[in-house]
Amino acid sequence: MIVLGYNGFGKSAEIFGRLFRATGIDRHLLYGHDSAAALLVDGELVAAVEEERLNREKKTSSFPVNAMRWCLDSAGISFDDVDTFAFSWQFSEDVLNKMITEITEDPAASVEQKFARLQRLAQTHTAMFSETATRADFLEHTGHRLDPDKLVRVPHHLAHLMTGYHLAGGGDAAFLVSDGRAEWLSAITGEVRDGEVKIFDDMTIDSRHSLAMLFSVVTRYLGFVPNNDEYKVMGLAGYGTPPEPNPLLEHVVETCPDGTYRIPFPANAVPAYYELFDRIFGGDEHSREDFDYRVRVAGAAQHMLETVTAGQMRTLEARSDLPRVIFEGGLALNCVNNSKLLEHSRFTEMDVSFGASDVGVAIGAALFASGQAGTPPRISTSPYLGPGYDGQEIRAALEQFPDQVVWRELAPSDVPREAATLMQERCVIGWFQGRMEYGPRALGNRSILANPKFPDIKDIINERIKHREQFRPFAPVVLEHLAPEVFELGKKTSSPYMTFVVPVRPEYQEKIQGACHVDATSRIQTVTDESNPLLARLLREFNELTGIPCLINTSFNVAGEPIVCSPADALSCFLKTEMDHLFLGNYLVSRV
Repeated sequence: MIVLGYNGFGKSAEIFGRLFRATGIDRHLLYGHDSAAALLVDGELVAAVEEERLNREKKTSSFPVNAMRWCLDSAGISFDDVDTFAFSWQFSEDVLNKMITEITEDPAASVEQKFARLQRLAQTHTAMFSETATRADFLEHTGHRLDPDKLVRVPHHLAHLMTGYHLAGGGDAAFLVSDGRAEWLSAITGEVRDGEVKIFDDMTIDSRHSLAMLFSVVTRYLGFVPNNDEYKVMGLAGYGTPPEPNPLLEHVVETCPDGTYRIPFPANAVPAYYELFDRIFGGDEHSREDFDYRVRVAGAAQHMLETVTAGQMRTLEARSDLPRVIFEGGLALNCVNNSKLLEHSRFTEMDVSFGASDVGVAIGAALFASGQAGTPPRISTSPYLGPGYDGQEIRAALEQFPDQVVWRELAPSDVPREAATLMQERCVIGWFQGRMEYGPRALGNRSILANPKFPDIKDIINERIKHREQFRPFAPVVLEHLAPEVFELGKKTSSPYMTFVVPVRPEYQEKIQGACHVDATSRIQTVTDESNPLLARLLREFNELTGIPCLINTSFNVAGEPIVCSPADALSCFLKTEMDHLFLGNYLVSRV
């Protein structure tokens, strides 16, 4: 059985820009962002890629036609061969009725405002949400007419859950899924037991009280792009301690004893929020540019997020006797919070996948549809699901830049030693190997690597290579068996996808300064010989040469651009930065 899962709407950017002003700084506040496609063949996940990696538009919401075609081409099949098309959204009649009720029962809106909102919803439904619109979108972009019997529309949160559940190996587990908003809800909790999903309906949070959307409003207030730059707020929070008492918990979020919460202001009330935040934090439009003020607000926002989700987790662990919990959805990218949730709960294990955010729902939709059709998923946990390039393709790309780069081909066995030798010094390299990883984190196949021992290496990479804010930290990649020596892992035994932050042991804080955040923590990636053999060999060689067991690993891109996909992308990125060298497969590349 062949299942093609996907996320993305062809008209989302246009519709949300025109009807809901989702443009400029708000350009990512729309349905279908992080569009992608994933292919299952007889239950095996054989290919997956985000559309942004191919159309080179970061966080694109475009219909994922390039991603679909690459997945199909990689398996040697066509649209006609697909048995089921799984779409990661389901705007059922019940969902739409709730969306209508939200509008009509809003006591703060006038009759005219309600009519206007209903008209916008009607237009959005006609253009995007209806099954007719889904099939028309597919035909317009692919030229393939969808058989209605082959289309499965999967509820968005269920797609998130299936991603995390199956990538964690299945089995019984409690779960929390939390993001900006799915079709209607923003958070669900429950458990999977004997393969059956049970949602604790009394713990669901609708989109009017979305914690992730509130965090996005804070992101916007601090001058960053909402639904994109929340990790910057998380990073800023590490530079200070949250204010006591926390103004956001006093004046904005109302927490309830049952683990639920209420947010009295809608997320689209941006002017009202700005006025409120200025009042409770003692700020103004000039203060928002001040680093210390940003740190204070970011600290309050991070503490708010941790407090509210901890309440959800306490209720979940009281409702479910299972020892393991799965956390998925965009909020699960807050890796600082993930670690605290696990350590302060009775759960012995927490899984957060490499597809926790909306990039993952293409995979989850396909997994759900496959299981429903009677073909149980049997997938590995490898994130290396995207395009790979052979030596001939790499050589052809190099020959496109004859006046800008020089290269020499190495024996495959020499590549790790050569790279490790170079990185003994203050040398930053591009590392382009094998199939591209899936998800928002570079996991060692499309990475920028460097020696973390130098105090100024973080500033060098931020300023001269990534072209981004100086306060931004970098993550270390480390061999899994050496990780406990360097980091205080707590309940974790591995962290292969950079989804957890842990303290750096005191004796290593000076040794790996470049990969140690200001609060002495690191968002680690652990590697084994099985998960990424080449990267494991590089780490082993580097440790033998330097006595340092980890490397800085950051994504191979510059600010505002997607992670590189092809050799040509890698060369283009390399040439507009101050990276010292590029390892392109077995080729060592330098500037002329």
